Amino acid sequence: MKSKIDFFNPLILVVGILAFLAMGYIGSFNYRFEDPLKLEVILTVVFACIIFAIGVLLVKYKIKIEGNEITFLSEKLLLAFAIIALILQALNLVLLGGIPLFNSTLKANATTNIWRIAYPLFLIMINLLLAKYYRREYLILIMIGALIFGLNGYRTSVLGILGSSFITLYYLDKISRKFGILFIALIVIGLMAVGYIASQSIAGQHWTLNPLELIFYRAAFTLEVFEKIIPLAGTTNGHILSMIFSSGSPRTFIGEYVLHYTVCLTSTLFGPVMLDFGYLGLTVQMLFMGTFLELVYKLKKGIGVGIYSIILTHTIIWIETGPTDIMIWFLYLIGLVYILITLYKN
Repeated sequence: MKSKIDFFNPLILVVGILAFLAMGYIGSFNYRFEDPLKLEVILTVVFACIIFAIGVLLVKYKIKIEGNEITFLSEKLLLAFAIIALILQALNLVLLGGIPLFNSTLKANATTNIWRIAYPLFLIMINLLLAKYYRREYLILIMIGALIFGLNGYRTSVLGILGSSFITLYYLDKISRKFGILFIALIVIGLMAVGYIASQSIAGQHWTLNPLELIFYRAAFTLEVFEKIIPLAGTTNGHILSMIFSSGSPRTFIGEYVLHYTVCLTSTLFGPVMLDFGYLGLTVQMLFMGTFLELVYKLKKGIGVGIYSIILTHTIIWIETGPTDIMIWFLYLIGLVYILITLYKN
């Protein structure tokens, strides 16, 4: 399925951001929003995209590096850890006493410490396993993983597993046109199904939107939150960043700070850093992400393909959710370690 155009180079993030902005703008004309998105929101998002692209292009054209393959990870070890992760998530569901996807109360408590270990462990192991020791049988593990983690009720887990696996397989040149269409359809259907079922299970909520309308609504609502954040730029002085690496819930804090009631909010890729450090922080974050993703992209070889796929996928997920997850920043740390190891071997 690969062509002369590399569809998953780091600039795909800009495409994703602009697509999300377009959906949010369309959605803001409907679904009980008072006004369409303000021009300031659009210009801020475009500014962030430009800074990110500058970071990518600086590394692309100014830094000449080449990675070496890491060889010390065995197939049996990676497979064993992937299976352990699935067992841990199954145990998590048993201990919760039900399926969070169908119960909003259970969902609110579904991101336990077991899940926080199981999900990134499976995500990392399955992608490294595919990248280094590809077998068709491992596609079954991907489907099982997407299903069992999808039962937690969060779309991001399904997208993380299916999206990163798809990108890994793409770079291994294992995706035919038919398989690619089928896999993409599976991702889209899976995301819409998990999001819609989870919304229907919210107690006291009576949704009248169909699964497709719900996507536009979520994009519009998240961008509306960011619109409310812009006038508050720089007023939390790093508090959200400190919460990410300590105890507490950054998204709940954002809900209380911005909307003045207790609610867990997604605030886009730009929301948390804007609240903490304003436009200067936004500039630093987007420049860092651009240079970092391009570095990992340039060094992808062997397991590096899997590492790049994981980091890129979750950065794309952050377009809506925002970078407030410590375990996803852990994936960035793995990327940094990979960069240092491959450069040291050179």
